[in-house]
Amino acid sequence: MITISKDKSKLNTAIIHNFLTNSYWAKGRTLLQVEETIKHSLCFGVYKDDEQIGFARVVTDYLVFAYLMDVFIVPEHQGKGYSKQLMKAMIEDEDLKDCGAWMLKTKDAHGLYEQFNFNLVKYPKKILERIKP
Repeated sequence: MITISKDKSKLNTAIIHNFLTNSYWAKGRTLLQVEETIKHSLCFGVYKDDEQIGFARVVTDYLVFAYLMDVFIVPEHQGKGYSKQLMKAMIEDEDLKDCGAWMLKTKDAHGLYEQFNFNLVKYPKKILERIKP
């Protein structure tokens, strides 16, 4: 049994930083950077027996757009359906229920996100990005 909470005071930034700084998408992110991203996002902590085992954050205007980021379950708890429970909690969250467009980037978790109606971009030529060199 897990619990999912939006209470930022419960987040263990050391666990979040340790996972993210070793991930392919946030390699080298500093603890200060992790703290700043938490401060400016709607965050979801995943807890088992009061120990944080997962995390995700959403950057949003709460009405039109939601961008899903930094989704993870720590390795020793993966494969137990917790990421699906986390996704369900975010998609159904009262604060996000009106968001008409959700986006995310992933290299390897398409199967998870497709279960929640995320699809490849239908018109990729309409989407631009700017990456800091």
